[in-house]
Amino acid sequence: MKPFLILQARPETDASDQEFAAILDKCQLPPERVDRIRLDRDDLPGTLDLARYAGTLIGGGPGCVSDPAQGKDPVEARIEAQVMGLMPQIVARDHPFMGCCYGLGVLVHHLGGVVDKSRYSEPVGPSLCALTEAGQTDPLTQGLDPEFEAFVGHKEAVQILPESCVHLIRSEACPVQMVRYGRNIYATQFHPEADARDFENRINIYKNHGYFPPEAADALIEKCHDAEVTQPAEILRRFAARYG
Repeated sequence: MKPFLILQARPETDASDQEFAAILDKCQLPPERVDRIRLDRDDLPGTLDLARYAGTLIGGGPGCVSDPAQGKDPVEARIEAQVMGLMPQIVARDHPFMGCCYGLGVLVHHLGGVVDKSRYSEPVGPSLCALTEAGQTDPLTQGLDPEFEAFVGHKEAVQILPESCVHLIRSEACPVQMVRYGRNIYATQFHPEADARDFENRINIYKNHGYFPPEAADALIEKCHDAEVTQPAEILRRFAARYG
């Protein structure tokens, strides 16, 4: 069986390791079934051939594709350049892809949509999401609860979705929560790999990164543990099962 490729954009080792473990857990994949690349410290191979992989997943990170190039952190700029350089091959092949949070911005930006910080901010923590009509029939989302909670934490959001994308999941605060392009390319604004413990860890790691006032961290953590977040993990499980 082909392995999955997991690309990570988090420069914080504790956050990166926790995210990697969460992706393996929710995808129900053993470590030997994946190739992991931390883009903050390792470059993509110049001859990377996606045909070697069952699918590619891109996790979240503090970078924003809408930030001006001249103001980007050098590490975040290098990560973005590598991910963007891979997108033409993903799109041309209709290669199985799951972009989580940062990955949604990358996909929509590559396809010519608009991603920025002008609207659709939402509090860090659980967000009430709902299937669209298209989401009720897509292989990764059909049969999920019509409404469910998912964990979110982002600074930018999709403002204009390309017409070529299929809108699968929405929320009131942030309309574009999950999309599909082609038959096999998916991305979510929410974090399908995260459970309450994962988000507690991330809130503690990123509480001084501008996502929320630092003094709100304890209340946000409590809200995460009070939420019932189960459906997003099923999306990742289905992705791995469908393409693995």
